[in-house]
Amino acid sequence: MTERRVRAYVGLGANLGASETTLSRAIVALAACDGVRLRGVSRLYATDPVGVTDQPEFRNAAVALEVLSGPDVEAGALALLGELKRLERAFGRRPRRRWGPRELDLDLLVFGRAHLAIARTPEARSLDTEADPAKAVKLLEVPHPRAAARLFVLAPLADLAPGLVPPGWGRSVETARRQQIALEGPDTVRPVASWDASTGRWLPLQPR
Repeated sequence: MTERRVRAYVGLGANLGASETTLSRAIVALAACDGVRLRGVSRLYATDPVGVTDQPEFRNAAVALEVLSGPDVEAGALALLGELKRLERAFGRRPRRRWGPRELDLDLLVFGRAHLAIARTPEARSLDTEADPAKAVKLLEVPHPRAAARLFVLAPLADLAPGLVPPGWGRSVETARRQQIALEGPDTVRPVASWDASTGRWLPLQPR
């Protein structure tokens, strides 16, 4: 019997070291994970930091994946999150303060039609729990609870699924993106490259 598959969306971010190279390598690593099929990669964006502004600008992107659903939706989402946290560690992620700089950040944004708020397994906990023990009991919430108000998430997600209406949003990703641009301004998130699937690298966009 073939196990059911789920469309998931993952946000990627980095602002330490060679961020663009880190994100391209992380996408290739994600695509190589057991049971994962890469279905789309957004453009790469240069984004202003949020929360803690005294740090380098970020590079952000998003990917569309098809993943195994697992025995139930909760187990499937936790398994994928655990894989994301494993990759963060493999790419040198260190415990840091909230909204601080990141070697690599991988966020589970959407997992099919699931609307979850469940306890994380040890494997799915953020590495930042070492810097902030309060995060040790943080729930896995899907869709990501702050995605609808973050332009650096909405812009790449809209590249992949502009008409998607995540559970609980009541509006499409594209509508949320436009509303957030009106609040933050168009220059806070700037497309800088597109994904070349043949090489697994970013191709710089030509200035308009």
